[in-house]
Amino acid sequence: MLSLDLEHIFKARGIDKPYTFLVKAGFTPHSASVICNSKTRVIKLDHIELLCKALVCEPNDILSYKASKGEVLAIDHPLLKLKHQEIEQTWKESIATIPYNQLKELSKGFRKTE
Repeated sequence: MLSLDLEHIFKARGIDKPYTFLVKAGFTPHSASVICNSKTRVIKLDHIELLCKALVCEPNDILSYKASKGEVLAIDHPLLKLKHQEIEQTWKESIATIPYNQLKELSKGFRKTE
């Protein structure tokens, strides 16, 4: 079964209040609630696009596949690529554990070039 899976990307992005984030991103309160409660079975392409823009990701990052009971797919079936691995740390936790010299190198990519 194909489903919308946002928990892992909210965690990775450090989004503690997904509902508020979605409403600020342009979703109606009702749509944001349905999405946050993982009760959506039908989603508009406009919503997928809005999610991808707001979360800076691509559709494969927010869609997840889980085989239905008794369903077997070939081991190399493309849908199996839509299984997300859990992120163990948020970006804030990751940055807190990076050695300072690596953090300096990482921050060079964020500096404005003049």
